[in-house]
Amino acid sequence: MRLSRFFLPILKENPKEAEIVSHRLMLRAGMIRQEAAGIYAWLPLGFRVLKKIEQIVREEQDRSGALELLMPTLQLADLWRESGRYDAYGPEMLRIADRHKRELLYGPTNEEMITEIFRAYVKSYKNLPLNLYHIQWKFRDEQRPRFGVMRGREFLMKDAYSFDLNEAAARVAYNKMFVAYLRTFARMGLKAIPMRAETGPIGGDLSHEFIVLAETGESGVFINRDVLDLPVPGEDVDYNSDLTPIIKQWTSVYAATEDVHDAARFEQEVPADKRVNTRGIEVGQIFYFGTKYSEPMKAMVAGPDGVDVPIHGGSYGVGVSRLLGAIIEACHDDAGIKWPEAVAPFRVAILNLKQGDAAVDGACEKLYAELTAKGVDVLYDDTDQRAGAKFAAADLIGIPWQIMIGPKGLADGKIELKRRADGSRENLSPADVVARLVG
Repeated sequence: MRLSRFFLPILKENPKEAEIVSHRLMLRAGMIRQEAAGIYAWLPLGFRVLKKIEQIVREEQDRSGALELLMPTLQLADLWRESGRYDAYGPEMLRIADRHKRELLYGPTNEEMITEIFRAYVKSYKNLPLNLYHIQWKFRDEQRPRFGVMRGREFLMKDAYSFDLNEAAARVAYNKMFVAYLRTFARMGLKAIPMRAETGPIGGDLSHEFIVLAETGESGVFINRDVLDLPVPGEDVDYNSDLTPIIKQWTSVYAATEDVHDAARFEQEVPADKRVNTRGIEVGQIFYFGTKYSEPMKAMVAGPDGVDVPIHGGSYGVGVSRLLGAIIEACHDDAGIKWPEAVAPFRVAILNLKQGDAAVDGACEKLYAELTAKGVDVLYDDTDQRAGAKFAAADLIGIPWQIMIGPKGLADGKIELKRRADGSRENLSPADVVARLVG
């Protein structure tokens, strides 16, 4: 993509309304624009990152055996009355009516709707286990939306729902999502720690939040430092095997949100030099809630003995749009964002340091064509901005690799390659730069 043809409205000054780093940098980098309190338009740069995060989430859900569908954003109020949650959910639910006076709501979550879909088609235990997920926009009318996409009212979420015959089978599904979440966040360059958590309005008696440590997080957390060194399951993990050893390894080391923190246990189990009390950002949460929805909504299947029984369910959410904020909070410096390569809007930026110079223009065009042909995501800064402004913009938007091409280096057959993550620089031939980035 040529920057001269790209829509990138960078702001030079820090927006006054931005309280935390991620909100400030997303606005400055031209990733989002606020349209109303807690509601944002996703501009091209931000949308590219959003789609890359979404794809990683999708790949790991598919790998675990979950099946993708798509449910609507609007739901019938009567479904929520069946479960008993319509009045209990609170003012965060946006309640509306259509022209026929039918009561609807803008979905904050989808337990009721997916249960209604399930009960319409699945009648036998032979069709279990089943895990269905979608990636869809949600709305929760936060009383005080703030921190940009970290606590907005409209947000993109992946929510999955498992259906099993009994509690033992449901816990197998829970373990699969636990492992899938570890892998999902690790692929994005995040260390997300599973912590025992309150179930809240979703219900049930078993839940883990996945927390990224950050001082700007909304949750107080208490952990044993050893949890930061635990290995994440590899790509070859077998989801059909017994995953209990992995779950035990991660849950046997103390890690809890302040809601369920046990101070006595923390002091007893964790050596003083390994106790960490900080804050964190929730990027996902998983729940086992048994028959909370299947019993009132009559989602029954015939068991092996022919007797109808309510299914055991679980739900599993990932804050897709919130993850952009969490990644920036974890990956930035004074100059701007430092995207992990897997989620960066572009992997490489080519900076033409003397636009209009025939040799420099030619070298930039050739490298741009070659990298693009090899499948590398390139942003070519072909604008007539001064070199310093190009450096600042590339650092601000966080492109992992920057290639600086100017007349002085070209005279020696060299171009400069900078790695945004650590600031390291090398002078290489164009062929060596291609080999490095493609290899």
